[in-house]
Amino acid sequence: MGARTKARKRALDILFSADVRGDTIARSLSAAAERAASEPERAASWLYAREIVDGVIDNGDEIDEQISTHSREWRLDRMPAVDRALLRIAAWEILYNDEVDAAVAINEAVELAKELSTDESSGFVHGVLARIHRAS
Repeated sequence: MGARTKARKRALDILFSADVRGDTIARSLSAAAERAASEPERAASWLYAREIVDGVIDNGDEIDEQISTHSREWRLDRMPAVDRALLRIAAWEILYNDEVDAAVAINEAVELAKELSTDESSGFVHGVLARIHRAS
């Protein structure tokens, strides 16, 4: 598994944790940063995970607006927390990170949805992200 794939999983953990616990993303990120300081062997994945989460924090309103617009009448609060986090990560990569090809961002999110969410989630995540990409 590549460093960016691991980083996406770490970012997913941070966003999911904040969502489920009702914490701010910044607080969840801070707790993850403390843990990361004691895990130098995972430093490569931590840097990109932090970049993703910082990007979601900085651009959260626009990201959520894009997800809401392209989710075809699925409100953010009705989506499974895992799907919401995956969509935020991939939407940030599509909209704000020119170093990641949109197809890679979409594929990574779909694969994580298959692994971690409902049977229907991978198709839903793919559809929303493909519409975001086409509109960007």
